[in-house]
Amino acid sequence: MLLTTKQLFDKCYGRYAIPAVNVFFMEEIHGLFAAAQEADAPFIVQTTPFARDYAKADMLLSMIQSAARLYPQTVFAVHVDHGVEEHIWDAIGSGGYSSVMIDASHDNFEKNVARTKEVVNRAHANGISVEAELGVLAGVEDDLTVDAEHSSYTNPQQVVDFVNATGCDSLAIAVGTSHGAYKFSGGQGLQFHILEEIQKRLPGFPLVLHGGSNVSSEVVARINAAGGNLKTDAKGVQEEEILRAIPLGICKINIATDTRLLWTMVNREFFRDHPDEFAPTTPGKIFMEEYKRFMLKKFELLGCVGQADEFLY
Repeated sequence: MLLTTKQLFDKCYGRYAIPAVNVFFMEEIHGLFAAAQEADAPFIVQTTPFARDYAKADMLLSMIQSAARLYPQTVFAVHVDHGVEEHIWDAIGSGGYSSVMIDASHDNFEKNVARTKEVVNRAHANGISVEAELGVLAGVEDDLTVDAEHSSYTNPQQVVDFVNATGCDSLAIAVGTSHGAYKFSGGQGLQFHILEEIQKRLPGFPLVLHGGSNVSSEVVARINAAGGNLKTDAKGVQEEEILRAIPLGICKINIATDTRLLWTMVNREFFRDHPDEFAPTTPGKIFMEEYKRFMLKKFELLGCVGQADEFLY
């Protein structure tokens, strides 16, 4: 069942969070939908502009729509992550998306409001939810790179004016996370005083946590043991931080780095242990199972196991 993110957030606010997972290829989509159906958990499948350029938007949407038929008990939204107007107008016209994100966070406040409001007007006219962003995350995701010195926390004093002026349905906030594998290398974590102040000013309004991957030290160690060379001095968002953030209004948690690391681990270990193999399908099957196990644990952590029934009946 394809829903908007607004429909999902109206149910989950303050109770559980919904994983929003970036996908690039078939094995990820199979693993995600299979896990969600088994867990009876709602989820959000995301495509970034980079993924749309890589696989082509029609290909990604076709795979997602095929997965929905193969796993008919799933409840989900399809979302454009970190879009600009070019991607958003195309997504609205494609008919396959139920949610879009306009990322104008690098603009000044007034321009961010103007661009977001234009997207909201067009998206809402087509029954599509809109996520906006206020504050700038550091890090690397696909072809987006932001140095730490150019990042900024969300200003709680601006959030009410921004939401009222734009009419957006959810707000991505910068409270200490970053994109990519090298988060929190300095030991810092989520800035809960900012999150608490934002929720106080926007009670009941859905908030979004970008850069929500955990960056498992075990997975990184296994990658390096199989020939990788990843840094080991960083960590992602810890489980206790996630559990503390959900009652404070975090409804959507973006996940990308963890699944990329998982793919790297599976393939490095497989070809290290089976140097005579060259067929992509064998490690592909292993990856789908590992991906499914990963998502089942994530659904359990976020508290959304069994919650898809809320939307089906």
